Amino acid sequence: MAFVQTLQGKAVLALARENLTYYDHLLDVNRERYKAGAIARVDLDRLELQRVLYESDLQAAEVSLRTAKIQLLALLNDRTPMEQFDVTGPFDFSTEVKSLDEIRQTALDSRPDLRAALQSIEKARTDHKLAVASGSTDPTFGFDVGRNPPIDQYIGFSVNIPLRIFDRNQGEKKRTQLDIERNERLADATRAQVFSDVDSAYATVSSTVLLLQPYKDRYLKQAERVRDTISFSYEHGAASLLDFLNAQADYRSVQLNYLNLVASYLDAADQLNLAVGHEVIP
Repeated sequence: MAFVQTLQGKAVLALARENLTYYDHLLDVNRERYKAGAIARVDLDRLELQRVLYESDLQAAEVSLRTAKIQLLALLNDRTPMEQFDVTGPFDFSTEVKSLDEIRQTALDSRPDLRAALQSIEKARTDHKLAVASGSTDPTFGFDVGRNPPIDQYIGFSVNIPLRIFDRNQGEKKRTQLDIERNERLADATRAQVFSDVDSAYATVSSTVLLLQPYKDRYLKQAERVRDTISFSYEHGAASLLDFLNAQADYRSVQLNYLNLVASYLDAADQLNLAVGHEVIP
């Protein structure tokens, strides 16, 4: 999560710088329009006052990125100076997600807690077999050869069969049998928890992808197209100042929402990989 927050901070900072640069360009154009008498002084003042929002976004993005780097360095126990520390990685999403059945099967094969629960069942069964073997009795056989007057020699055989009136190991047998049943129930509970974790994380990933896809396909392009169109119209007197400011704010909001959704997707993907116990979303 700290790594994703650092990537998000870098993306938001790049967006804030891009928005400020674009707005400064528009201000330069409108200053020339004011000198030419195309707009009133109050309109230029309102445009210049609006710049403080983009300056605030830039400062907030720099602070957020700095904070994210400090947290990541603390988790890594790294003493690298913050100014010399940076991270790289893809800050994007993928629509290619395996089916839920495949991810469930991968989780059943990979989750260490489930594997440990299954091994506990095998150990309990082994202990039960040992208890049964320890409680069993075996006959003993004897053989004797000797010489004893007046009989010159003799050969003798003996067989001893213990009589099991009481089974002294019956308590251990019952305990190990109950331990098998207990571990089987624990394994069932662990398997149910695996499905719960995987299903919850998978639903979050799928929901985030459904939100991100229209942003990438339409909304980002539409917001940029509306911003550029209204800016051009305002520069040529075909749009009001309010329309111009609203278009700038809408573009800024759509871009920021998209970056936040990408960060949510990456967090959800990490949660899904953790729930599966294996990297199913790289």
